[in-house]
Amino acid sequence: MLKPEENERITRVGPGTPGGALFRRYWQPALLSSELPANDGPPLRVRLLGEDLVAFRDSNGNAGIVDAFCPHRRAPLFFGRNEECGLRCVYHGWKFDVHGTCVDMPSEPPDSLFKTKVTVNAYPVWEGGSVIWIYMGPPEFQPPPPNYEWLRAPATHRRVSKTFEDCNYLQALEGGLDTAHSSFVHNERLGDMNWVRNRDGAPRLDVERTGYGYTYVSTRNLGADGSYVRVYHFVMPAQQMRGGVTSWTALAQADVPRLDGHIWVPVDDENTMVWNMLWSYDRNFPIGDDWYAKDEARWGRGPDDLIPGTVKLKKNLANDFMIDRQMQKTKNFTGISGINTQDMALQVGMGPISDRSKEHLGTSDKAIIACRQLLLEAVAAVADGKPPRGVDPSSYERVRPYDAIVPPGKSWETEFAGELVAKF
Repeated sequence: MLKPEENERITRVGPGTPGGALFRRYWQPALLSSELPANDGPPLRVRLLGEDLVAFRDSNGNAGIVDAFCPHRRAPLFFGRNEECGLRCVYHGWKFDVHGTCVDMPSEPPDSLFKTKVTVNAYPVWEGGSVIWIYMGPPEFQPPPPNYEWLRAPATHRRVSKTFEDCNYLQALEGGLDTAHSSFVHNERLGDMNWVRNRDGAPRLDVERTGYGYTYVSTRNLGADGSYVRVYHFVMPAQQMRGGVTSWTALAQADVPRLDGHIWVPVDDENTMVWNMLWSYDRNFPIGDDWYAKDEARWGRGPDDLIPGTVKLKKNLANDFMIDRQMQKTKNFTGISGINTQDMALQVGMGPISDRSKEHLGTSDKAIIACRQLLLEAVAAVADGKPPRGVDPSSYERVRPYDAIVPPGKSWETEFAGELVAKF
């Protein structure tokens, strides 16, 4: 468990907080590139780390993310005109480029130098891997752009989506790092022992610290069939990569040899944007539209699962995630459909920020305990002016996750030796 003051230190992410200072030392995904599809298109509201921002793509195709309010009279720039390489406030016509520079101030005399003294707060932006990234920290500590394997995968082999979750990022992140829960929460075939995770609900965990966070391995005993081994990576401050090669339902390869993961980005203290990454690690297996649509539906985040025009789930706490108690008795463990929806029901149901001082952690919680220790250490490092783990892309750029059935008498280290190094 965590002391209340420790919980506060790593769950609060707004400006001026220790946790907020930590998150601002990393590049964060802010928008899908597809959300700003056209030059001079409509601006978009963005909320990150407790700050209200506006994003736009200028006439040259450059993305910018600036303070949501004009520095003149604090009018909302969301209503601004995006034109001729700048966003113009419609209140008095002040216009700002993607760097925050005021390039026009028509409400002042033509010979006025006032516009040279006024800027709107703008953050560095980098676009890669179908994502628009933002750096919100001190300029002197700005790291190189991210360089994960999934960013380097060809667009035909990579898919990225996002889902809104109304709880603190940490309980969402910890849900992702908790491998034991999948034997229960995601048990879709009650009593079916072909379901790999049904065969061992108490996996053995091994956690090893790295320069980017840690790698951890879950091993499930499959008796005469050997072991099901899954290698994960926790990349600071809130990303998980995991193998998705083995089918959940049988001792077989998945239909598309893929790897996946999430980044849990704090919107503010009580809300999170969950970024979902999926990439095929085999150049011979691109990810087709039809397959991807079915996969998203299986996870519960397809178009039919979302409130139209949003990335918020139709199933939510207000309607008890549409739990079906008869389904719970006869088909699956939760009575809720959609793998990510099942996760969110439990994470959101903990309340906006979970009280970790009341927990009782066991041996299957090693990865969660290690995550909290690393976050607390990183908060302290940043407070001391030191770089936290994972800001240097060289620490993680060659790693990749993997999972497979390991035959009896074989070691996963030997079997996975050629699979844990990035292919792209």
